[in-house]
Amino acid sequence: MDFGVVLQTDPPAWRVVDLAVQAEKLGFKYGWTFDSHILWQEPYVIYSQMLSATKRMIVGPMVTNPGTRDWTVTASHFATLNDMFGNRTICGIGRGDSAMRVIGKKPANLATLSESMKVIKGLVEGEEVTYNGTQQDFPWSTGGKLEMLMAAYGPKALHLCGSETDGLILQLADPQLTEWMIAAVRKAAEEAGRDPDALHICVAAPAYVGDNIEHQRDQVRWFGGMVGNHVADLVGRYGESSAIPKALTDYIKEREGYDYAEHGKSNSTHVDFVPDDVLDRFCILGPVENHIARLEELKALGVDQFAIYLMHDQKDETLNAYGQRIIPALQR
Repeated sequence: MDFGVVLQTDPPAWRVVDLAVQAEKLGFKYGWTFDSHILWQEPYVIYSQMLSATKRMIVGPMVTNPGTRDWTVTASHFATLNDMFGNRTICGIGRGDSAMRVIGKKPANLATLSESMKVIKGLVEGEEVTYNGTQQDFPWSTGGKLEMLMAAYGPKALHLCGSETDGLILQLADPQLTEWMIAAVRKAAEEAGRDPDALHICVAAPAYVGDNIEHQRDQVRWFGGMVGNHVADLVGRYGESSAIPKALTDYIKEREGYDYAEHGKSNSTHVDFVPDDVLDRFCILGPVENHIARLEELKALGVDQFAIYLMHDQKDETLNAYGQRIIPALQR
């Protein structure tokens, strides 16, 4: 199992770079950031510094979307960074939540997402693509590599992910739900004539190491609210009696809305509806032994990467605990 760290691009940007450097030294292979350019600083500018300051770390957004940038601009970002730093980028992409809604737009539909992924990946990897009725390629590029992972929860999104992408980003660490979603994307891959075992399965969730569980839950309750925002969309689209597991949908019944001004913040005030048991399932909390046990369980389900959402008051301490005790235990 590989490990990644997910950062918000809060100022100062150099703190993001410093955390990436620290994470690489501690054994983390991937450095991710949010991509919501109104709420936080522009990530692609920071990626160049993250890549320059590290030696091997693979860097990219968790997640970008088809709506806030022209697809050719997004592709040019990745292709340029790959040319400068040697194919060390990765693209996490989804329909768009905070980045789109904050500027008054709706998340993209799956057809648009599918088309955008083909254009972005194709351009970065040196292909000629059809875009806006024109044929385009990068004459300055010799072609690189861009692994494209898609964030998904619902049945149609999971099917698209398995049918067309390089892998899944699942934003929760619940083994039961992880098993259900991995099965869905692998089934879609097999039906599309692809190798289901070749999919890169990335689970992303907050991790907090320590003994004060109540404090940890308060620090990561925002995550249940963020996931609940996506779940509310699913319930609206599929209904409460759909095939989506109740373990994912039941907890949002007391949800009253969402404030993007507090998106991804440990001091969020509108996420009290998220119960403690959901946090215990969706996140990895408690002493080192809890983390190792959960990660072993996820690894057995086929998870290739665990990426820590590092949005709480013990960033450095959590990185150190993982680098010194948890990553070595998993790699043994």
